[in-house]
Amino acid sequence: MKKLGYLLAGTAIGLTAATSAFAESWDMPMAYPASNYHSENGAEFAKCVGEKSGGALDIVTHPNGSLFAGNDIKRAVQTGQAPIGERLLSAHANENPLFGVDSIPFLATSFDASDKLWSAALDQVKAALDEQNLVYVYSVPWPPQGLYTKKEINSAADLKGIKFRAYNAATARIAELAGMVPVQIEAAELSQALATGVAESFISSGSTGVDSKVWESLTHFYDVQAWLPRNVVFVNKGSFDGLDDAGKKAVMDCGAEAAKRGEDTAKDLTAKYLKTLAENGMAVAGPGDQLKSDLEGFGATMTDEWLKNAGDKGKAIIDAYKAN
Repeated sequence: MKKLGYLLAGTAIGLTAATSAFAESWDMPMAYPASNYHSENGAEFAKCVGEKSGGALDIVTHPNGSLFAGNDIKRAVQTGQAPIGERLLSAHANENPLFGVDSIPFLATSFDASDKLWSAALDQVKAALDEQNLVYVYSVPWPPQGLYTKKEINSAADLKGIKFRAYNAATARIAELAGMVPVQIEAAELSQALATGVAESFISSGSTGVDSKVWESLTHFYDVQAWLPRNVVFVNKGSFDGLDDAGKKAVMDCGAEAAKRGEDTAKDLTAKYLKTLAENGMAVAGPGDQLKSDLEGFGATMTDEWLKNAGDKGKAIIDAYKAN
């Protein structure tokens, strides 16, 4: 009996070692620091996949651009250099306008509205990714973008002539529509630009305001929720097709959990960021009726411009969103 026990124990150890040896391992490049909530959420997603697949699929996250730089992640997954990755999808709107649907200014101005817009766009986004050899897994929004100023703003007319930090084509277009003066400033230079008067206003999330301690130069934050850009996790199609049904189910089930968990975290952090701004003396409030109306007008103009680029597919998305 003792020998039989040793034999059974040895067999169990052998099976465990064999399972470990044959487990598939995926590297998952991510662009943001390990402490960022997107990266933490990705790590939880990876842990979930390992558990739900019974150890058959091991995903190893590589945050902070340590494996591939942010702007290289999507291409790396498309070409199979990495089997899975996370990327701010709107950064690739130049490849396909549909990738920028989440960042049309003042179209979806709350988490609920952002979810409705994303729901309307998701099938088209999945199809566009599929054409690029990618399988969509999940997405998580960033906190909403707000308007920072050094004076009270009641309407778009109050913005005229203000030096406005522009960091991409969309923010430069907003400046143009409002009669502001766009100034190209990177995030790392923001605090100095505000302190020296090179910039007097900008649009970004509460996170940027807290990181840059903008209360040292500015006085007001208007929670206009201009847009809620999303990070998307996708898998190389060949890698995904190579999984068995249980592995595919593990990835998708854990992705659904990560989507909810990530958005809940984003909502929680949004409130904390705004609280920190207020605690440091900034006036934090929603936009007044006239300012809100003016900004929505800019959004309508920029939506029309986006529709010209996105064509019939874009029109179907916007129609579906507005119908809800």
